[in-house]
Amino acid sequence: MPKISHRAEILPLSPIRKLTPYAEKAVKEGKTIYHLNIGQPDIKTPEIAVQAVKDFTPEVLEYTKSQGVDSLREKVVGYYAKHDISIDKDDLIITCGGSEALIYVVATVANADDEIIIPEPYYANYISFSEAFDAVCVPITSSFDNNFALPPIEEFEKKITSKTKAFLICNPGNPTGYLYSKEEILQLAAIAKKHDLFLIFDEVYREFVYDGASHYSIMQVQGIEQNAIMIDSVSKRFSMCGARIGWVVSKNKQVLKSVLKFAQARLSPPTYSQIAAERAFDVPETYFTEVIDEYTKRRKVLIEELQKVEGVRVSMPKGAFYCIAELPVKNAEDFCIWLLDKYALNNETVMLAPAEGFYATKGLGYNQVRIAYVLKEEKIVRAISILREALKQYNKN
Repeated sequence: MPKISHRAEILPLSPIRKLTPYAEKAVKEGKTIYHLNIGQPDIKTPEIAVQAVKDFTPEVLEYTKSQGVDSLREKVVGYYAKHDISIDKDDLIITCGGSEALIYVVATVANADDEIIIPEPYYANYISFSEAFDAVCVPITSSFDNNFALPPIEEFEKKITSKTKAFLICNPGNPTGYLYSKEEILQLAAIAKKHDLFLIFDEVYREFVYDGASHYSIMQVQGIEQNAIMIDSVSKRFSMCGARIGWVVSKNKQVLKSVLKFAQARLSPPTYSQIAAERAFDVPETYFTEVIDEYTKRRKVLIEELQKVEGVRVSMPKGAFYCIAELPVKNAEDFCIWLLDKYALNNETVMLAPAEGFYATKGLGYNQVRIAYVLKEEKIVRAISILREALKQYNKN
């Protein structure tokens, strides 16, 4: 039998999706599952985006430009201008989702065995994207006790070696919900400039900030234009995860030229999705106000309900729509599987994402889960009530 590559063998399963077979089995058994495991918003996709696709009836569905249609790129430029970010359309390349953008960026900046420093816990696919190109993720651990704030900048300096090529930061963070401050970003920018490193910022959750805070973009930092690379997407912003439209932004022309080579190899982004994405940017500002108001309520309900559960500790997210919770169990993955495979309360159960897969450092995250508050308030209340009873039963056993 032919042998697959070492790269394919070592690539980790997604901690977000690895329990899907258990969920499918539970559904077949007639159970209702409350999905708190994945960042799939239930907010309605803007109708104008859906209608734009319905209205597009070409005789021939042609390839578009590899870097994306100009009209969409111009809409993205206009969007950023409203947020005090100055770019032009030649500073960005449209990709098939933020994931493809990250893949192309990692492939562009890192050779085999080069190192990318990432605060952990982090979005699990960062490992997959890096290992696919034989790059090495170097974790720097942030603490549950301070809501996963940026570790001391001195710790970053200690991790830098001759093989270090970049810092990779998600702001606001997935899975922690941490929102990096302007001061923290400027600290990272200074050390990246000092050591001539790339600063890759994943800003797909930039809209989702709470408590009167504001998002500060890496593209707003002066003097690091050749270091800064931003990843963004319509997926969360407009509840269009299935559209698979994202982009890379950088003032570094060598980076963009290289990313374009990868984009040309896959020919072009999907036409219909670009049409929907372009039209989505025409939503009124009230759309975002209403969405953030909704997530603010959901966050409040989730945190309050979790704090009522004996033995549970929960971090306070400042952005995105995730939080990390510590459960009174030794192995959260075993508990999450048990929830789907063995447990139900009135034929209902809950699906969570074990947090171990969001860490690179062995031994961390074993009793933690990531929770996505992407359900309506009443469903969140019900889900946490099921979790409360499930923990009692699990610990009895």
